[in-house]
Amino acid sequence: MTGQSDRLAREQAFHDARFAHGDSHRSADRFYAINRASDAYFRMALDAARPGARVLDYGCGDGAYGALHAAIREDLAVTAIDLSPVAIEHARERARSAGVEDRIDFRVMNAEALELPDDEFDYVVGLGVLHHLDLAAALREITRVLKPDGGGVFVEPLGHNPLINLYRRGTPEQRTSDEHPLLLDDLDLIARSFRSCDASFFHLFGLLALPLGGTRAMSPAVRTLDALDQACFRRFPSLRRHAWMVGLTVAGPVG
Repeated sequence: MTGQSDRLAREQAFHDARFAHGDSHRSADRFYAINRASDAYFRMALDAARPGARVLDYGCGDGAYGALHAAIREDLAVTAIDLSPVAIEHARERARSAGVEDRIDFRVMNAEALELPDDEFDYVVGLGVLHHLDLAAALREITRVLKPDGGGVFVEPLGHNPLINLYRRGTPEQRTSDEHPLLLDDLDLIARSFRSCDASFFHLFGLLALPLGGTRAMSPAVRTLDALDQACFRRFPSLRRHAWMVGLTVAGPVG
């Protein structure tokens, strides 16, 4: 238990400091300028939540992207949790600015030991959270709090691309030592936790658009390279593992 406690303490301290100072100091954040396709995938999956659904933003961070997007719909009940009190404070302020604070139940909580009832949610969503966690423990909690017919969507970084991994090794200050971008074995573990699990892959050639950041050429380049990614992933499935991001739409928790 000491190792687990130490890991969680490191994660909380890192993200408290990161969110307290804002993300602008992280050079790695420039990569997110190309993630429009994976963001759209996440939004579309969340939009598919049925009216009246209870939604959990699992590890919402300071942006609470999933919670805020869900709260725009007045027909969803939204809960957002994060280990970082600073993240929850900032997320609540974002919700207040967006006029939806009263539609989101924000709570500081350990994602690996949720203080939530069994079978509570219709939908659990996460954007870049699973790779921070003990995946087996996280999946036990996600499947526990989901209703038997519940589902969810997650977008996570992958850990197979050697060039991306080289960048990660060269910039250790940008992340915690405990982060672990997902591998194919992790995707198999996730798939075994649900009756259905559909994976979509994003951002391989799209990374070539990064030098165009801040120019008018950026948007058309990203669109073209996103289309090239999808064409190549269909034609050469072995390339999928080298994508930067994977989107996972799951349904029917097992366990």
